[in-house]
Amino acid sequence: MAPPNETQPDSKNPASSGPLSGRRITVALSGGIACYKTASLVSRLVQQGADVRVLMTDAATHFVGPLTFQSLSGKPVLTSVWQSDDHPDSQHIGVARWCELMVIAPATADLIAKLAHGLAGDVVTLIACALPRDTPLLIAPSMNADMWANPIVQKNVATLSELPNAQLIGPDDGWQACRTEGSGRMSEPEAILEVIVRQLSRK
Repeated sequence: MAPPNETQPDSKNPASSGPLSGRRITVALSGGIACYKTASLVSRLVQQGADVRVLMTDAATHFVGPLTFQSLSGKPVLTSVWQSDDHPDSQHIGVARWCELMVIAPATADLIAKLAHGLAGDVVTLIACALPRDTPLLIAPSMNADMWANPIVQKNVATLSELPNAQLIGPDDGWQACRTEGSGRMSEPEAILEVIVRQLSRK
């Protein structure tokens, strides 16, 4: 499945004059209940004119189906490292080179650990590892408060924070799916969108 070709803005489409008009953004999801928030993020990005590709780990597809994101983005969703096409680049290389920014939301403790240790066994971590060094990588953690406070998780977060192109967004405090309150909630789509706009305004 090839990354979409760059296209000229459509003057008849109101989104073509949005603040993200023509910007190429990859949105990736790992498996957490906060996946439902990412649907709103993708919708907002498209409404502001962005060209969006969505990646999902297998676990993420158990929370929200790929068809939802295909409908919102207008493009097929990548869920496997084995999806292929006739594009001259390998799938992960092609998408990594295509995008101007990648955001992972939600980023679970498992996904963060894989990124921190350079593991790339799924489509999300594979493309994240293949990103050029100057492509912004935004990471929106999402997990239970006790998991977020775990020293191993915090060590992995610190490792990612040292990457020159990586930026963490959140997590926030509040009510969690485990019916407790604490730190670990994924930041709201509006907050993530604000960081995306700010990052791309610098490029």
